[in-house]
Amino acid sequence: MAAMAASHAAVTARAFGASASLKGAKGGAKGLAAASPGSIRRRAPVAAAGDAGGVRVGPLSDAEVVRTARPEYIPDRISDPNYVRVFDTTLRDGEQSPGATLTSKEKLEIARNLAKLGVDIIEAGFPIASPDDLEAVRQIAKVVGNEVYPDGYVPVICGLSRANKRDIDASWEGVRHARRPRIHTFIATSPIHMEFKLRKTPDEVVKIAVEAVTYARSLGCVDVEFSPEDAGRSDPIFLHRILTAVVEAGATTLNIPDTVGICLPTEFGELIAGIKANVPGQFVISTHCQNDLGLSTANSLAGVANGARQVECTINGIGERAGNASLEEVCMAIFMRGQEKIFGTYTSINPVYIYPCSKMVREYSGMAVQPHKAIVGANAFAHESGIHQDGMLKNKLTYEIIAPETIGYFRGDGDVGVVMGKHSGRHALKSKLKQLGYPLEGEALDEVFNRFKLVAEQKTGGMVDDEIIALVNSEAAGGDSSEVSWKLEEVQVVCGTMGLPTATVKMTGPDAITRVNATVGSGPVDAVYKAIDGLVGIKVHLVEYSVNAVVEGIESLAQTRVAIRPDVQQLPAGRTAVMKANVQTGSVEARTFMATGADTDIVVASARAYVSAINRMISFMRAAEASRAAEEAAAGRKQDEVAAAAAAAPAAR
Repeated sequence: MAAMAASHAAVTARAFGASASLKGAKGGAKGLAAASPGSIRRRAPVAAAGDAGGVRVGPLSDAEVVRTARPEYIPDRISDPNYVRVFDTTLRDGEQSPGATLTSKEKLEIARNLAKLGVDIIEAGFPIASPDDLEAVRQIAKVVGNEVYPDGYVPVICGLSRANKRDIDASWEGVRHARRPRIHTFIATSPIHMEFKLRKTPDEVVKIAVEAVTYARSLGCVDVEFSPEDAGRSDPIFLHRILTAVVEAGATTLNIPDTVGICLPTEFGELIAGIKANVPGQFVISTHCQNDLGLSTANSLAGVANGARQVECTINGIGERAGNASLEEVCMAIFMRGQEKIFGTYTSINPVYIYPCSKMVREYSGMAVQPHKAIVGANAFAHESGIHQDGMLKNKLTYEIIAPETIGYFRGDGDVGVVMGKHSGRHALKSKLKQLGYPLEGEALDEVFNRFKLVAEQKTGGMVDDEIIALVNSEAAGGDSSEVSWKLEEVQVVCGTMGLPTATVKMTGPDAITRVNATVGSGPVDAVYKAIDGLVGIKVHLVEYSVNAVVEGIESLAQTRVAIRPDVQQLPAGRTAVMKANVQTGSVEARTFMATGADTDIVVASARAYVSAINRMISFMRAAEASRAAEEAAAGRKQDEVAAAAAAAPAAR
């Protein structure tokens, strides 16, 4: 069986010129650092089998993954014409998704995993949006932007800015601490945007763009990306004019956004080809494709086929409106077909980290992934048709073009299989969680185990994998236990046709005092939420609520998903961290916080999700306030030092 799994992964990897490498597999693995330049693009890390003892059923350790080699990074050129840079904007464009607010700590963890994944550029945020956004970008630049891997890889850390000095200053302040900082500036170039949004003439727009790039270079940033917003609806002749001007001003990457997702693949490919043919100078062409018509992946690949050598995308395709080009789709398409069908193109993504990254972004952002989502959806490697099942039992390659282990999804010997029940012990749960990609230890494991036992005792037939995953996500939704402000202890509701729905809620607050509150509402969930509001003392607006069964059957766990937004009129003075600027309009709006909860009781699941969302909001505000206090203290110390130096000067004379 081990040999079959290894063979399956190896065949998948070699399908279009790639080879599988895994330390510890039969025959060992050779490192990629010594690969000749011509062989670099034909190698990629693939995870499948463990040792000869059997099929691997858990994630690889970082030491077991042989990282993919890549050309030396030079801002305005790529030594290998077939290499495609991957620019991840999950932390910037992805966070623009309604409800996808991330804390600074969560952003840092995601950035670290993106570095493991091997993305070339991490767009860490929009620093001018808020002080917390600036601090998050700065932290990522200082930490992830200086973590050099043994093969010499370190990601470029990028900050977005509009084409004005204030934005560019904030962006540079955020990214300048990285070994490889980049400023990304943009201005709209389509007739409708210039006339109605900017109220500028084409000549004025060109002047602003050139001044922005020139100013960014004057700060000492040698890596400047320029984007003509809404390029998909821009006049090609004007586009060539403004791009030529910014290249002359020092832009090293020209990013071509299909901002509203209007282009067809043939159109977008022609747009890229036209830029390559008509814009002189040394630069890298990039794509940024929105998914409004479901064509973001196809358009990105069309761009690559016509000369683009950077693709901008997000994990799970999250982003504004219908989202962005999905990193896992674009990169795996190049991985599988780039050698044969896209002129030998390749990336240096380490595919075994795709699924873990997807899972982390899903959990932290609260943005669910549809079951039929390509590559990372729950059904991506599921087979229900009898004909398909028969083929899979005979040879997995009959219906799977990618081995799930390739992207870091380990289903083990004939699937994960074992059903966990009320008699399962802590060790068994720990093993199962590791199998599912959740290697929990210590208090985190204890909390999940306690919840697991409570739920398992109420169910017959045990808990399947999806229910365990829902339970883990429910526990993780509020952040680390050290950051939890309010803990839900007990919930009791009385409802029906005989009277007003009434809820009694017991919670422990951040001061370790347990409090009880009882209220009535229009329904049981409404009553519970009002009782929680009364205890927490922070008014919020519920902007989204949904509940779904995790699996089929009346005894299934219920998973509730909520999104809340703080009532800014009721917040204490100075708590402006929950406000952020919109990257496109500049308008200031309240952040949305999302969380999930799971339980066999729908009301309890709803309460858990609501409390988790509130804890996320409180944790976010506390972190922002601590950051602001630290900055004010540092500024005060600097003023004292200046004053002391000024006072000492006369004495020295």
